[in-house]
Amino acid sequence: MVADIGQPTHASHPQLLKEGEMTPGITTEEYISRRNRLLDLLPENSLAIIAAAPVKMMTDVVPYTFRQDADYLYITGCQQPGGVAVLGHDCGLCMFMPEADSHDVIWQGQIAGVDAALEIFCAKKAYPMRELHKYLPDLIYGRSKLFHNRQTAIPTYMKLEYFQKFAKNGKVGDLSTFTHELRWIKSPAELKLMKESASIACQALLQTMFHSKTYPYEGMLSAKVEYECRMRGAQRMAFNPVVGGGPNASVIHYSRNDQKIKDGELVLMDVGCELHGYASDLTRTWPPCGRFSSAQEELYDLILETNKECLKLCKPGATISQIHNYSVEMLRKGFKEIGILKDEGNSLYNLLNPTSIGHNLGMDVHDSSMISYSQPLKPGAVITIEPGVYISSFLDVPERYRGIGIRIEDEVLITDTGHEVLTGSMPKEVKHIESLLNNFHPGMGMESHNNIRAASNR
Repeated sequence: MVADIGQPTHASHPQLLKEGEMTPGITTEEYISRRNRLLDLLPENSLAIIAAAPVKMMTDVVPYTFRQDADYLYITGCQQPGGVAVLGHDCGLCMFMPEADSHDVIWQGQIAGVDAALEIFCAKKAYPMRELHKYLPDLIYGRSKLFHNRQTAIPTYMKLEYFQKFAKNGKVGDLSTFTHELRWIKSPAELKLMKESASIACQALLQTMFHSKTYPYEGMLSAKVEYECRMRGAQRMAFNPVVGGGPNASVIHYSRNDQKIKDGELVLMDVGCELHGYASDLTRTWPPCGRFSSAQEELYDLILETNKECLKLCKPGATISQIHNYSVEMLRKGFKEIGILKDEGNSLYNLLNPTSIGHNLGMDVHDSSMISYSQPLKPGAVITIEPGVYISSFLDVPERYRGIGIRIEDEVLITDTGHEVLTGSMPKEVKHIESLLNNFHPGMGMESHNNIRAASNR
């Protein structure tokens, strides 16, 4: 019998984890290295307190699908709720773990407890959560400062007298200042997972593009892309897919996905999946009918050219802020030439494109948010490049452009010599998209699809 600890291990899921891995693709050795690197960043004699994400309820008895807090997962490897981890220079990693009674096991299954914390997660010490009030004060006593992840902070430790004294004296800081710096630059193992996650999302979105000609419904396309991601190994979507048809594409984070896409309209799909804790994020815009109109193509070419030029700027030493400013210059010039921007003011431009050119990507979709966009990029960072235009139906622009929304988003890995586009396999050229849509039929395999793409490249 193989022990069940509430999450995959090499013993229980050899198809997912290799020997020596704590979570799929990440070794125990790498988790220990992360803890040591966090200790190197923490001030001397300080203590980090990291709580697991809470279970959120949809109804009184139905929970939402659980997703672990990225910092807690990054440091501990534990994918389950209910725990608190403590990390210090003198005590190492100490974990307080939930306990399951026989009723919990019958209804929800086994969970990781004290034994798993010591044997699987390699904690130096571990105690049941019910004893947190007994041991945590001793760990806090005499510290110069405490740091915790504020997003998942829980009353269980925040109500303790010792913690409240530190808080009143201004000696409690945000741990994400340090963890986001660590998570910003990915290890080779993390990059392997991110490349696989991006590949899954590209394959899924390509299949969904083909599907759109026969089934031009936002809800069906959302279901299709999630199905294709999960069938390729993703555990979940990284966010609710944005499937905006026609004027809905001008709503940046549109999520209703309940409308039929009319003949001649574009559909904007912003999607991403999670693979073993690592997210992908890409966007493509296309006409399910198989042909761009002249107005659509005019705007699309501007966004595509901006996407390509901004990708060229992605290299060590550049900043997201610099790339963003360059994209604004390109789009302003292009909007003026097209005739949808007439003055130098920011008001109309900010309505046409109120978003940043990109963001960091990793365990979270908007990853390492504590890292400034003015920070020079380094090899191992992964960002998005996503220029767009969002023309609401009520904007004062030539009528043929109203109700059009376009975004083209790619994932980009910063390398020693420049960059690598992780979503480069997903078509974005007008001629490629039209050729694929107009030559596809349901019985074709991927080899035939690739042949069509190759032919359209010539």
